[in-house]
Amino acid sequence: MTTTDTIIALATPSGSGAIAVIRLSGPDAISITNQVFKGKDLAKQPSHTIHFGTIRDGETILDEVLVSLFVAPNSYTKENVVEISTHGSKYIIESIIRLMLKHGARAAKAGEFTLRAFLNGGMDLSQAEAVADLIASNSAASHQVALQQMRGGFSNELQNLREQLINFASLIELELDFSEEDVEFANREQLKHLILQINKVLSKLIKSFEQGNVMKNGVPVVIAGKPNVGKSTLLNALLNEDRAIVSEIAGTTRDTIEDEMTIGGILFRFIDTAGIRETEDIIEAKGVERTLAKMKQAKLIIYLVDPTQALQEIETQISELQHLEIPSVFVVNKSDLLSPQQTSELSLLDPNYISAKHKEGIEELKEEILQKVNLHNISTDDVLVTNVRHVEALQRTQDSLERVLFGIDNPVTSDFLAMDIKQALYYLGEITGTVTTDDLLDNIFSKFCIGK
Repeated sequence: MTTTDTIIALATPSGSGAIAVIRLSGPDAISITNQVFKGKDLAKQPSHTIHFGTIRDGETILDEVLVSLFVAPNSYTKENVVEISTHGSKYIIESIIRLMLKHGARAAKAGEFTLRAFLNGGMDLSQAEAVADLIASNSAASHQVALQQMRGGFSNELQNLREQLINFASLIELELDFSEEDVEFANREQLKHLILQINKVLSKLIKSFEQGNVMKNGVPVVIAGKPNVGKSTLLNALLNEDRAIVSEIAGTTRDTIEDEMTIGGILFRFIDTAGIRETEDIIEAKGVERTLAKMKQAKLIIYLVDPTQALQEIETQISELQHLEIPSVFVVNKSDLLSPQQTSELSLLDPNYISAKHKEGIEELKEEILQKVNLHNISTDDVLVTNVRHVEALQRTQDSLERVLFGIDNPVTSDFLAMDIKQALYYLGEITGTVTTDDLLDNIFSKFCIGK
C-alpha cells in the first residue's frame, strides 16, 4: 500500500452547515494548499498553527478560511496534514476539493487517514479499530470503553503477553541450533507456568467480550408477558414517547418493536413483543414465536403481569421464566387497580409495581433494570474486548497454547513446541497489526467513514 501521494476528503458530515473541515494528508499537503491560499506562506509556518486567509481559484475567491497546519511527524497520520475550516456551503466545499484535486491531491478512500496513521506507526490496529468505535459510540459507557482502547489499554495488555512468549520462543529456537547436543535452554516448568498465567489473562479477556459487546452495542431487554398486560404502554413510558401502538384489543402487537435509550450511561435496546398465548391466528402465532426467540437472546427480560391474572397463573409464568436462566425483572402493571388482597398475595413474589399508563414507578423500574444488568459497576479502566475479530484471535491463541501445554506434558521435540508458540504469537499479532494482510486491512478500514 502506497502512502506517497496526498489525499483529501471532507472530515465533517456532508450537507449544509455553519462550518466544514476539509482535510489533506501526505507529503504535498502543505505545498498544494499553499498554491491556492492567499495569506501567510504556509511553507514557512511552524506545526500546530492556524492561519486566516482566502482560498482562490485564479483571481476568484472561493471563501475566507482558517488553515490549521500539522507538520510531519506531529500529526494524526504522521504525515503533513492540513485542515481547512470553511463555511459549510455544499458549493464551497465541492469547489475547494475540486481545486485541490486539480493541484495534485487524490480523493481519499474510506478510513484512509486512519489507515495511514496505522501504517506510519501512529497507532496499532486495535487502536485504529477503536477510533471507529469512538465515532460510533452512543452512550457514556461505549465512549469510555472505546477511548480506553484507543489510548492503548488493550494493546499494552497484549504486548506484555507477546514479550513474555517471545523470550521463551527465542530460547527454544536456540535449542534447535544445538539439537545435536540435546540441550534445553528453555526450562519446561517455567514455560508451563508462564502459559498457565497467560491463559488466565486470555480467559479473562475472552470472558470480558460479553460485557464489552453489550456496552458497545447496547443491552437487549425484552418486554414480555400475556396479551394486553401493557407491554407497549410500558415501552412508551420508558422512552417517554408514543413509539408503539396501544390498544385495549388483545394481540395488537404482532411483531417486535425496538428502540434505544440510555440509563445510567448504559445503552439499552428495549424490545416490545407480541403477547404470549395460544392462538389460531397465523400472524399472531408468528409474533409469539418471535417473542420466545427474542427472550432466549435477551440479556434481561422484563416480565409483565396485571391484576386480571390469577396468582397461580402468574407463579407458573415466573417458574417457566426461571428455566431460561436469563436475568429478569418481575413487574406488576396497572398497580392502581390492585385490590388489597392481590397486593398481599403478590408481595411474596417481590415484584416491581408500576402503572405504565400513568407513568408511576417507571424511574424505580429503571433503577432495578440497571442493578440487574450490573454493568454500571464495571470500571471502564478495565480492559474489555468489544470486537468479534479480537475475541476470535484470542481464542485461537489459547488453542495454540493448549497444544504447547500438551507438548510439555507429553514430551515432544523443540521444533513442535516452537511451531505452536509461533502460532500463538501470530494470532496475538493479528490483533495489534504486527501481522497483517492487505485483505484484512481493506476489510477493517472500508467500514470507516471517508475523512477519518
